[in-house]
Amino acid sequence: MSFLNPLLLFGLAAAAIPLIIHLFNFRRPRRVDFSSLAFLHELKKSTMQRVRVKQWLLLALRTLAIASLVIAFARPTMTGPLAGTLGGSGKTTMALVVDRSPSMTLRDGSGSYRDQVQTLVEALLEDMASGDEVLLLPVPADGDAPEYHQNAASALAALEDLQTGSGSETLTEAIARAGERLAERPTPNRDVFVISDFQESTVSDSVAVSLPEGTRVLLMPVGTDGRGNISVSGVRLVSQIISEGEPARIEATVTNHGSEDVRGLVVSLILEGERVAQATVDIGADSRATALLIATPRSRGWLSGIVQIEDNQYLFDNQRSFTLHVPEERSLLVVRGAASDTRYLRLALSSELSTGSARFVTQEILESALASTSLGTFDGVVLAGVQSLSSGERALLRQYLEGGGGVLVFAGEGMQWEDYNALFSDLNAGEVMGEVEASDEAVSASFTVGSFDRVDTDHPLFEGMFEPQPGGGAPALEQPTIFRSADYRAGPGNEQVIIGLSGGRPFLQEIRSGKGSMLFYAVDAGAIWSDFPVRGLFLPMLYRSLVYLSSGGSVAGDDMEAGSSLQLLIQGLDAGVEIRLENADGESFIPDQREVFGGHVVSLDGPFLIPGTYDVLGAGQLVRKVIVHPPAAESDLTLSDPASLEPHIREITGAETGVVNVGLNAEQPLEQQVRAARTGVELWNVFLGLALIFLLAEMVVARQFRPEAA
Repeated sequence: MSFLNPLLLFGLAAAAIPLIIHLFNFRRPRRVDFSSLAFLHELKKSTMQRVRVKQWLLLALRTLAIASLVIAFARPTMTGPLAGTLGGSGKTTMALVVDRSPSMTLRDGSGSYRDQVQTLVEALLEDMASGDEVLLLPVPADGDAPEYHQNAASALAALEDLQTGSGSETLTEAIARAGERLAERPTPNRDVFVISDFQESTVSDSVAVSLPEGTRVLLMPVGTDGRGNISVSGVRLVSQIISEGEPARIEATVTNHGSEDVRGLVVSLILEGERVAQATVDIGADSRATALLIATPRSRGWLSGIVQIEDNQYLFDNQRSFTLHVPEERSLLVVRGAASDTRYLRLALSSELSTGSARFVTQEILESALASTSLGTFDGVVLAGVQSLSSGERALLRQYLEGGGGVLVFAGEGMQWEDYNALFSDLNAGEVMGEVEASDEAVSASFTVGSFDRVDTDHPLFEGMFEPQPGGGAPALEQPTIFRSADYRAGPGNEQVIIGLSGGRPFLQEIRSGKGSMLFYAVDAGAIWSDFPVRGLFLPMLYRSLVYLSSGGSVAGDDMEAGSSLQLLIQGLDAGVEIRLENADGESFIPDQREVFGGHVVSLDGPFLIPGTYDVLGAGQLVRKVIVHPPAAESDLTLSDPASLEPHIREITGAETGVVNVGLNAEQPLEQQVRAARTGVELWNVFLGLALIFLLAEMVVARQFRPEAA
């Protein structure tokens, strides 16, 4: 037995009042001796014995009446098997934790899981009495605050409106959420019914859950067994330079979650609604395989794509979306040093030459104007012989790189290498030790500081740039004559030599930081340090470098799993611009956002981010795309055994836990199991009746039983 108002039990102390009055009744009759009344002494003894019996009987009745009243106000309840034998049940709040994950769309021998859930809930609500209430809690949560339903029709209507959804919430977290809501209710019976297929990935959480005292947790599994499944679990853009009319390589990962091998699975690539590539893969049991697909973008802008496999019963992971970004044009900022010659750069980036797949729009400024320029509005920045970098300019460049920007640096006359070394140090890169000239003793007599000794042709910069060589040999690059070069020494950070010189120094070095990259050419952009700008290699290398750098962070859209969170740094928008997210149906909402140095930070999370593709709009313009994928764990359809799950739930909740077996092998009818699970009786009316009986008995004894008159 338990009490809904246990604090009122302190009122039982009032039951001692009649006893106190009885014990402190010290009135004594005054003694008067009559010689003629001696014969009455014996009569007095027998009469007082009967009076004492009456007094103790009245004391007991008054004490029991007060105690019964106090207990009635404390609202005692009885649960368990004995309660069912008393007939009726107490008021109940039922929290229905209903799984709405994609796996609940499957079927077994008892029909679809959704229909089985409907049948279960109807049975639960069949005996719903006046005063009972139902709280429907979908898993994962749908973002709406759950409401209490006072009748079965309202609860069933809400269940029918429940939509399939994806998220990271586990069943344990949902039980905890139910406990928080049940703690608000004063009803004697609090029950949590968990209706799910109990996918292993949804019940792996083991964090302790706090439930109100007396709460019962009943597991109601649907689905008879797990099954194998194949999913498209990943899509990766291998090509880091995406241009119109140039092939782009895309790698798809396919996972086999079953116990049988799969042979000849067809993987298709669809770009802008057109099937453009196919491949077949063999996947072993409980393993994964990759398929390389090639697509050629036929237009510019944000392009939508899908990698899909042949249909199977579980449709939610048969395809995976991705996006490609082919810029309409690339905006470049050229920062010219005081002694730098940028004639070759201007010519190469002019509108007459920068056409086709590489369309550049350039703005040239002097290095003195760098500190006051917003870099976020440009896709790439070129530092051509900039002599010095202040601390503010270094911070500006570092922020730009970390946000996904690209910086191309040419050496030049009068450069203050200590300033650049400070920047390299901030990027965890190396340092420039000075300059090497052809007249140095360490240099060969050919008046060059070295020739191309090693070229990393596997770098994305050279993707698609060379024809296959006969016999598989490495392609050769045109050799410029180098009269002077910067002596750069690599550091411990994320960097690599793309083109190295025979003297061991790099000619072209890449330094990565955050989402962006810096390319450092060891020669100037003019013809003083080398004849590189007048060679045929200069134009394609410059274009490839700028396309590669300006694609950093924008080759594809960002992606995330439903239920997780993502932060976007969006550069190039004016202060005060409001950023919105819009889904495929045209519905939009405003995410959490804040302005920071160099751009806007947008925080994406919450249940409203269901799987799909979202446009990120700033000032009405499309600035980014975000793809929300279903959680990968949902693709593994392995089910937990309810018999082994029950003690786990009991351990973490500390509550009475049971399993209602409603499958094909159920030993008892569903209605009988449900009724046995939720019976409970509130006994306040019984104790109130006892209090009235005791008071009536006290009145009868006080008036009718008069032993003192005998």
